Amino acid sequence: MRFEYCRRCRNQAAWYSIFVNSFLVFYKGVLGLLTGCTALVADALHSSADVIGSTVTLASLRISARPPTERFSYGYGKVQYLSSSIIGMILIVGSTFILIGSATDIWKGTYEAPDRIALVGAFVSVVLNEMMYRYQNCVGSNNNSPAIIADALDNRADAFSSAAVLVGIGFATFGFPIADPIGAIIVALMVINIGMELISEAISGLTDASVEIDDLKEVYAATREVEGVQGVFYLRARPMGETLHVEVNIEVDERLNVYEGDVIVEALKMKLLKRIDHISGIDVLLSPVRIEPV
Repeated sequence: MRFEYCRRCRNQAAWYSIFVNSFLVFYKGVLGLLTGCTALVADALHSSADVIGSTVTLASLRISARPPTERFSYGYGKVQYLSSSIIGMILIVGSTFILIGSATDIWKGTYEAPDRIALVGAFVSVVLNEMMYRYQNCVGSNNNSPAIIADALDNRADAFSSAAVLVGIGFATFGFPIADPIGAIIVALMVINIGMELISEAISGLTDASVEIDDLKEVYAATREVEGVQGVFYLRARPMGETLHVEVNIEVDERLNVYEGDVIVEALKMKLLKRIDHISGIDVLLSPVRIEPV
């Protein structure tokens, strides 16, 4: 974690997203109805899905922060992957409705140019959602939180959606009314792709897929620096939401007694916990090896 206040931001990010998207639901919905802009109304519905997604994220952050119990000895961190998958499904379902509705408008020829004031609503939505994406992506990255990063991508998807609505309204008000539903279709496809990526990443986390190779390299480098470690027999780690659970089998001199082995294990754990701040648990096994005299 880069800064001391990153943990405080972790607890505030979902609330900010809920407040911002609740405002956008009301703002875009009312403006869309007043100007006759169906794309802006659809974008307001997209923001309502973001409110649900942020609420799910907030709940998952509360649950994942609980300490390990006898039943859940590794903690509740994987709940955040469930949150990511739920947000992904919300994006896919909501965008599918927008896709179908826009395609139907083109097929029936029921589209029409909205009032140009709708451009203001779309522009405000782009700016606010992009700001929320940058803020939440920073918080999620520094806290290693898949749930917050998923919520950030949700806001980025809404920014894309509003950008397409902005372009569509612009063309529609200057003589090309079909641009409105076409823009909505393009963005719907982009948002569906983001939703599929979120679900894929959530499945990887829930099935204990291998963590990033850079994390393993950092653990390996720290392990080799510990005095008494002659080598690393194997090293692996499983993602636990915001944290990693590391399992490492180190090679030590076969002439060491039990106490000396315990000292090496404790030194290794302290080294890893000090260097890598998102490790939640460490299992260390010792394998005796013969050390040839020099």
